[in-house]
Amino acid sequence: MDKADHDEIRGAVRENYGKIAAATAGGCGCSSSACCSAPAGATAVDISLQLGYSHAELSGVPEGANMGLGCGNPQAIAALAPGETVLDLGSGGGFDCFLAARAIGETGQVIGVDMTPEMISKSRENARKAGFANVDFRLGELENLPVADGIVDVIISNCVINLSPEKQRVFREAFRVLKPGGRLAVSDVVRTAEMPDIVKKDLAMHTGCIAGASSVPELEAMLRSAGFADIRIGPKNESRTFIRDWAPGTDIENYIVSAVIEAIKPEE
Repeated sequence: MDKADHDEIRGAVRENYGKIAAATAGGCGCSSSACCSAPAGATAVDISLQLGYSHAELSGVPEGANMGLGCGNPQAIAALAPGETVLDLGSGGGFDCFLAARAIGETGQVIGVDMTPEMISKSRENARKAGFANVDFRLGELENLPVADGIVDVIISNCVINLSPEKQRVFREAFRVLKPGGRLAVSDVVRTAEMPDIVKKDLAMHTGCIAGASSVPELEAMLRSAGFADIRIGPKNESRTFIRDWAPGTDIENYIVSAVIEAIKPEE
């Protein structure tokens, strides 16, 4: 895949999620083939409960922050502690950032990075309305994070790294910004079988968190190459139940599943 292909994918992703941010409808505000976790007629709350979030978590974020996007709950694996600095890759409307902010308290900081200007505007407004002073939303690409070296304790992300056409660069950037001993705790999709060419070449399937999925061995190799250790990737076969709603009328659930991806930046 050359630079022109990379740029085309990034452009399609930015346009699609810009439309989602601007939508006022329930759920993610788009068709089920256009974004992660958007079965027809489902609300954002319905989707998030299915992904493993609790009612208490859903009631503790600003209205409009939860858009029903994602394929898991990174909060469940991140083990956030008071005073930590948390980075959310692909922060969207700020949903996971606001949950993280409550977990790390006033002495901690959350940084949300998203490449879609509409999402950044939305998340900043959500933070302003709800009075979250320890959350900072920054416009930027995951392959070029607007974050200083070695300042982050934990990186979270919810079904976003798969959207990048240059995942190796994302993991290298993640490694760069983590402190020694820092950790990666991500929910994302992994490929379990080779996809048909018609799927791999479909931009809608890329923006819908499907065509860009990597296999577990590929992800392990990229994480090791970036410098990570203690790599653990756990596919969740039960996720096929909701993944089939991402592209109705296809058998896409036979090719991808949601997974928990964890890794550590070794101590120096």
